[in-house]
Amino acid sequence: MLIHKHDAALDDAEWHDFLATHDFGELIVPGAPTRDLPIVVPTHFLYDGDHTVYLHLARPNPVWEAIAERPRALLSVFGAYAYIPGHWNQDEYGVPTSYYAAVQLACDVATVDDDAGIAAILERQLGHFQPEGLHAPVEPGDNRYGKLLGSIRGLRLTVTDVRAKFKFGSNRTPQHREAVAAKLAERATPLDREARAHTLRRLARQRG
Repeated sequence: MLIHKHDAALDDAEWHDFLATHDFGELIVPGAPTRDLPIVVPTHFLYDGDHTVYLHLARPNPVWEAIAERPRALLSVFGAYAYIPGHWNQDEYGVPTSYYAAVQLACDVATVDDDAGIAAILERQLGHFQPEGLHAPVEPGDNRYGKLLGSIRGLRLTVTDVRAKFKFGSNRTPQHREAVAAKLAERATPLDREARAHTLRRLARQRG
């Protein structure tokens, strides 16, 4: 992805914070060079805040063959996307654009097939996605969760590179960005509100 200097993450904390609140993305596995197309899997995931991502997928998923061919993947996560009309930028001849945040994690991939390892991944994910609890322990054995472990496989992704982009008009004047933020507040879709928050947050950071 193209990342202009003004759209780059201000620091690692910016993309870390983004992943803390955006935990659904696309796992892209290229497989062998002879493949016509990569395998793309929309999935929830858990990023540990350091160098590891955990997730699980069903055994029939076609991704496993591609992983066996080449254990590399890209996890693509995006959000806060909003169309910015040209007349917000200038007048009826203004050039429209898009605001969005995107983080791409290049990863080495390791599969987890033992029941204990899969159960540990599921416990991590439940702790994140269902912090209120209200579920039985996930553990191997003769219990309802234990009997289901054989239907899935775990994945542990080790992050080797990160590309992060926060495209929220940082190449424009503060006055322009404040005007666009006001328009986003007026249009007020959920993604508009998220895009506005990023626009104002980055503006405040860059003002120091």
